[in-house]
Amino acid sequence: MIRPPFRVENIGSFVRPQALLEARARHADGRIGDDELRRVEDEEIARIVAWQRELGLRSITDGEFRRGSYSDGFGRSAFPGLESLPSGDPQWRYTNAAGEASRANAAIVRERLIWRGPVNAADFEYLASVVPADCVPKMTLPGPCYIHFRAGRENMAESAYPDLDLFWSDIVDGYANELAALRDSGCRYVQLDETSIAKFADNRIRAALAERGDSWEDLLEIYTDVINEVAARAPAGLELGLHLCRGNKGGAWQAEGGYEHVAASLFRKLAIGAYYLEYDSPRAGGFEPLREVPDGKIVVLGLVSTKVRALERIDDLRRRVEEAARFVPLDRLGVSTQCGFAGDVAGTGLDAADQTAKIDLLFRFAEEIWGEAATEPVQA
Repeated sequence: MIRPPFRVENIGSFVRPQALLEARARHADGRIGDDELRRVEDEEIARIVAWQRELGLRSITDGEFRRGSYSDGFGRSAFPGLESLPSGDPQWRYTNAAGEASRANAAIVRERLIWRGPVNAADFEYLASVVPADCVPKMTLPGPCYIHFRAGRENMAESAYPDLDLFWSDIVDGYANELAALRDSGCRYVQLDETSIAKFADNRIRAALAERGDSWEDLLEIYTDVINEVAARAPAGLELGLHLCRGNKGGAWQAEGGYEHVAASLFRKLAIGAYYLEYDSPRAGGFEPLREVPDGKIVVLGLVSTKVRALERIDDLRRRVEEAARFVPLDRLGVSTQCGFAGDVAGTGLDAADQTAKIDLLFRFAEEIWGEAATEPVQA
């Protein structure tokens, strides 16, 4: 049995090929049906799987090619009572390298979020059917706290949730059922994309939370409790990893600030064995918070950016890994991009050649640092 994560990890999404974009547009206009769209998706997923293996990746995803956004993996497709609408609050905005701002979306909960059956099982089964035997197919899901982070109490219908305990109970039940369905389909590697906790360091985000009546310190405790409940109910034989980022919308970010304020809860309280951490820019802070990572846990450093086309220098990557190794031993470290190449269909401005160059760079760097172990799992 191959136990992930691997020394070089794949965070999940890839640039959508033109054929897939065109098929999605035709499907949205009613020119093709569900079966034809799925046929195109299948073909493009088979191609992206072969490309991943050719580059050396052993953690293989479907590129999130069946999704419009990363959260579609367990969002509106799972819960009919959930909507996503543009937020009018400027404090939740996204900012790109040019300083241009764009609006974020707010979650609207109109009815109870009750799991009605598997959302990802059939997609996983197809992925597994085209992944080579020496690789591990990985399914990505949004973390269980993103709905509350985007919504707050104000955007949840009182008729659906007179109290938040019921909301969190439904969320945990939904994730537990979805993870069980995935495991029944043969899945044993799931990455939860946690897009809230790392943002608690940003003063603008803290102010926005306080304005709606939420304390970020209280939410940190609630969110880590919820993630632990989901992890506790995950079926045996399923590896869970946690990816953290500060936003990845069209190459823009929502927050900045390091991990120091959340490190103790994030690394010590959570019953998670592997973390994939955004570390591609000064917005993520330094490596000192990694001193809170206990023995037996793995950290995958997201040192290569999917937000800029410029290729990182191996000397800079080496220096940064050496800095991180002061706090977590080198044999418990891996490397990756800081996020996927396409948090949603629009991508981040990079193309297929850019993502090939970035993944290839990670392998060349890993081979220099870890030698023949560059394609092997990280051992905790």
